[in-house]
Amino acid sequence: METILFLAHTQSDGVLPKSALETLNAALEISGKMPGVSLTVGLIGENVQGAADAVAGCGAQKFLAVEGAEFGVSRYGSDVAAAEALARQSGATLILAPGTSRFSRALPGVTQRLNGRIETHVSGLECAGDALKLHRWYYRKRMEATLTRTQRPWFVLVDAGVFPAWEGVAGSASLEKVEVVLNDDCKRTQVVGFEAPTSDAQTIRPDAELLFVAGAGWTKKQPDGQIHIKEAEELILNFLKKSKASLGSSKSLVDQSCEGGEVLTFMSHLNQVGQTGSTPRHPKGLATCCHGEEPHVVGWRFINERRAISTDPNCGWAIGKADVLYVADAFQVMAKVNELLEG
Repeated sequence: METILFLAHTQSDGVLPKSALETLNAALEISGKMPGVSLTVGLIGENVQGAADAVAGCGAQKFLAVEGAEFGVSRYGSDVAAAEALARQSGATLILAPGTSRFSRALPGVTQRLNGRIETHVSGLECAGDALKLHRWYYRKRMEATLTRTQRPWFVLVDAGVFPAWEGVAGSASLEKVEVVLNDDCKRTQVVGFEAPTSDAQTIRPDAELLFVAGAGWTKKQPDGQIHIKEAEELILNFLKKSKASLGSSKSLVDQSCEGGEVLTFMSHLNQVGQTGSTPRHPKGLATCCHGEEPHVVGWRFINERRAISTDPNCGWAIGKADVLYVADAFQVMAKVNELLEG
């Protein structure tokens, strides 16, 4: 019989991130299908009462919390100590947590301390009787594996966008505080503040409704025989600013920076669609000027509603990979879209 711990941390504003609510939904789904399973919620943060109340209606048998100013920020030493304390207090055999950067860094250390096992980037869960099976992609999302383990405790980091977010009613949760005393080693790292790019400079937005994918065609010669890099940059940046979309890129476009070709100055390999561990899961996607070799569309399949703009009706980003194809010049289309967004 499994004991499930849903483990989450609050954001700087004291609420749970969307990925945590998605993982909570996964934990509830699993606990409802496996016989005799109990569910415990474990929260980490500076003040977690509001976050606990927000999910009080989930039906968990117990709510545990490690809170205080030392746990309000992301730091390996304090995060490991807090997660370990919650895992021990709950007696959990199965720990489900969102695959945030904070937990991806800390939970492997907790697993080592508890002599458990951990799976990261989990893309699906299913029950077979009283056994849990996980789905995970390998080899740049070309092969999917189904995993199961008998070793406990078993930590599972669930990728964002795999499950719908939990939308139950709020309430009043009765928190059981778990005391954690941090030694000097846990506090060697001091968080002194945050530096972030301006909203206009930020191009990667995981929670955006739309993923705008730029391909190498933006940097190629246009019908007039000239390359229009500056115009391409202006069109794309204006669209991102107006729509608040997230920016993706084909592999060929980001590779141009190391091949000596003209590039979009705001593009980097971090924008590449399908990079291992960065599968986009936006509700909608718009691909532009992508010439469609298979390695470039790995990850594009996970977008729910996919559209593409290309002058080639046989574009590889469209055939079997897009719901709608606009056979048109992307420069003209995006200029018109930006004009409409001004209105």
